[in-house]
Amino acid sequence: MNWDYLTWERILAVVIPLAVFLLTFLLGMVFRSLLFRRLAAWSAKTESKVDDVLVGTVRSPFVIWSAMLGLYIAVRVSHIPVQWAGLIQTALSVLGMASVVLVLANAFSRLVASYGDKMQAALPVTSLTQSIGRILIIGIGVLMILNRLGISIAPVLAALGVGGLAVALALQDTLANLFAGFYISIARQIKVGDYIMLESGQDGCVNDINWRTTKIRMLNNNMILIPNAKLIQSIVTNYSLPTKDLVVKIEAGVHYNSDLDHVERIAAEVGKEVMMESKSGVPEFTPSVRFHTFGDSQISFTTVLRCRDFTEQWIVKHEFIKRLHKRFAKEGIVIPYPIRAINTTQEGAAAAQLPRADIR
Repeated sequence: MNWDYLTWERILAVVIPLAVFLLTFLLGMVFRSLLFRRLAAWSAKTESKVDDVLVGTVRSPFVIWSAMLGLYIAVRVSHIPVQWAGLIQTALSVLGMASVVLVLANAFSRLVASYGDKMQAALPVTSLTQSIGRILIIGIGVLMILNRLGISIAPVLAALGVGGLAVALALQDTLANLFAGFYISIARQIKVGDYIMLESGQDGCVNDINWRTTKIRMLNNNMILIPNAKLIQSIVTNYSLPTKDLVVKIEAGVHYNSDLDHVERIAAEVGKEVMMESKSGVPEFTPSVRFHTFGDSQISFTTVLRCRDFTEQWIVKHEFIKRLHKRFAKEGIVIPYPIRAINTTQEGAAAAQLPRADIR
């Protein structure tokens, strides 16, 4: 080993910055551990989700920030050329700004997801709106980074304008779906959680609205992906508007010898029991019973009930039919089987008029 070349000064010139970097990084990790342990204990005691989101978002980037701080201090105590030190410090500042922008974008997405139910009245919470929010934050961050690097923003915006026109011409269908999805989200006529039926007959619950498609989950758990541009051009029945409460009509019939006033009272009582005791019913709703048809073997009537949601109607029907059948049996009210009456006198007279074959 050539000790004349590798002097102690040069060894120290390398060892000291490296030691400073490692020491700063380790101190940052210790501080991170202590800080976030306290913050986690504090956030667990609060009802707000904001502190939980912020703590969870900042925890991982803190490792990068510790390393960046260690590198910055190591550069300051080193003897590298001034121009290289300036480039490294500029790179660190740009990296720091980029990390802060990403942290803010992730925090925004998590806050929107956490407070989605409360924010629905002011801001529709979908993948599209979350993506737009992230893009706006990142876009502002990019402009700040360009300004930090001394790059003029005006030519960049002009280039983006010309390039955006070319992109718009090349991606007409994609942009049509994008703006259609944005319109669907803002118009609030179709929202995440609504139960809708398309004019093609397919129905399901709106699962998400992203930049290209609207996802609809069917009752059999299959997913329908319909382009946003086609959705706004379709005839859609929204069973969640103006409210999610839904009228449920149940058909039934009783024997002609039945006391219809008694039948009406019993059916209404059973309907009210279902509304009050079933989790799918609407307790404040008063059921109604309406007779409407003299059938071949019964007098038909309709009981009008109400359920909380489109998917709950089968539970309401299930409970009502079971209880009504049991109550009718207890009250002696007959639900007749389908009957076909045969007039034997008329049939016999017609048969007597027919010519008989000779019997030999």
